[in-house]
Amino acid sequence: MHWPFCASKCPYCDFNSHVSATIDHNAWKDAYLAELRRYGAETQGRVLDSIYFGGGTPSLMNPKIVAAIIEEARQHWTFANDIEITLEANPSSIEMQNFRGYKDGGVNRVSMGIQALNNDDLRKLGRLHSVEEAKQALTLAKSLFERVSFDLIYARQDQSLDAWEAELREAISYNPAHLSLYQLTIEPGTAFGARHEAGKLKGLPIDEMATDMYFLTQRITREAGIPAYEVSNHAQIDDESRHNLIYWRSGDWLGIGPGAHGRITLNGTRYATETALAPNTWLDAVSCGSGESLRDTIPADEWATEFLLMGLRTAEGIDLDRLGSIHDNAVNHNKIKDLIELSLIDLDGKTLRATENGRPVLNGILRELLPD
Repeated sequence: MHWPFCASKCPYCDFNSHVSATIDHNAWKDAYLAELRRYGAETQGRVLDSIYFGGGTPSLMNPKIVAAIIEEARQHWTFANDIEITLEANPSSIEMQNFRGYKDGGVNRVSMGIQALNNDDLRKLGRLHSVEEAKQALTLAKSLFERVSFDLIYARQDQSLDAWEAELREAISYNPAHLSLYQLTIEPGTAFGARHEAGKLKGLPIDEMATDMYFLTQRITREAGIPAYEVSNHAQIDDESRHNLIYWRSGDWLGIGPGAHGRITLNGTRYATETALAPNTWLDAVSCGSGESLRDTIPADEWATEFLLMGLRTAEGIDLDRLGSIHDNAVNHNKIKDLIELSLIDLDGKTLRATENGRPVLNGILRELLPD
């Protein structure tokens, strides 16, 4: 469930997010519920494992809308006994006021966008909260929700390896069960992208420093009992994001809201779905019967490539038998031995994994593994 609105646009963000002075919450609620009804009619009899409210900034949503969406979903699918219902939240004082309403509405997991644990860097990243607000929000979230995760960004401007180690150890001192730790990337079309192109974004680490930060992150989190289960995600055992694992395991998911993508299998055929980026365009489309701007069949070779790329991001890797069932010529087996000798992948029976050294260079590994 994609909520496209934010209080402000962060300079590094290339997600589909918009700043709007006025939002018709009733219109948005009606549109989300209409899309749930449409998809529910297509997928009767399925079990729902997760609901994920992403954005944008979903913690700006009226809690009543969140509750209505969860209740509508319950009308169309059987909820798994351990269903995971996650809402992304920013730790501002305004948004914290909504936390109890989200819990009462059915949310059982919160993913908090803290991003940095010093105020200077929060300002550079365009964040609207302070470190103190982040700590208060984290304490409140832990008192309300069964599961709490938070995000940090590293390889920031003028950040040293020692400074990142100190910040990461401070984060771990809060005893998180799940951490998402992302390297700052400069994306085209963002404010940071424009500054970087103009030579005005100073102090970014050289590639070697960023690589050192990555491997330091792996070591510290592993020693703390929250190892990486995916390139940027770390968790205690059994506290992995079940929703994200659906993406990485090439499961089915419905993408609802502006800019949301989906993957859905119907009668043995796998489809990719897309929606319009502009909020009002999406609302108009829903009022005409469907929020989808695209539904395309995914050819078997493309599905296999997606399965390989996404699965190799995870520590568990991929099942080669399942890969072969999707497409029988999905991988160049002659290259596997070479990559094993380079310690970039390993093969355990029928399970293919990228090693810790291999995960940072997955694109190169994929180029080698894909058939010519």
